[in-house]
Amino acid sequence: MTTTAINWFEIPVRDMDRAQRFYETLLGTTLRREQIGPNALAVFGYDEPATGGALVMGDGYAPGADGPLVYLACGEAIDAALGRLEAAGGRVVMPKVTLPAGMGCYAHVADSEGNRVGLHAMR
Repeated sequence: MTTTAINWFEIPVRDMDRAQRFYETLLGTTLRREQIGPNALAVFGYDEPATGGALVMGDGYAPGADGPLVYLACGEAIDAALGRLEAAGGRVVMPKVTLPAGMGCYAHVADSEGNRVGLHAMR
């Protein structure tokens, strides 16, 4: 069995259509819609045994900039995602930072719902 620090993540949203468009545009991917009980989800694609996650809309889920910070992989180069950010409805919160020892780079952005999200890429 593989042990990881995170099994799943959920990013709360108020408007699922708007949030799904934002993340699909930002990351250049497609999210899969699901309904789990009373909650609407848009699930990020992932391969087992990697960590998965989703946008979630339902009672008890409220977007915010002060909650946990999730870092999303945005391909090989972060600049492409940052270039799509404003048109997708987001904004930069912390500009691109290069990490030491070939660990890549990251940035913090605000999504269309007001959540602070980290982006990570190798360059």
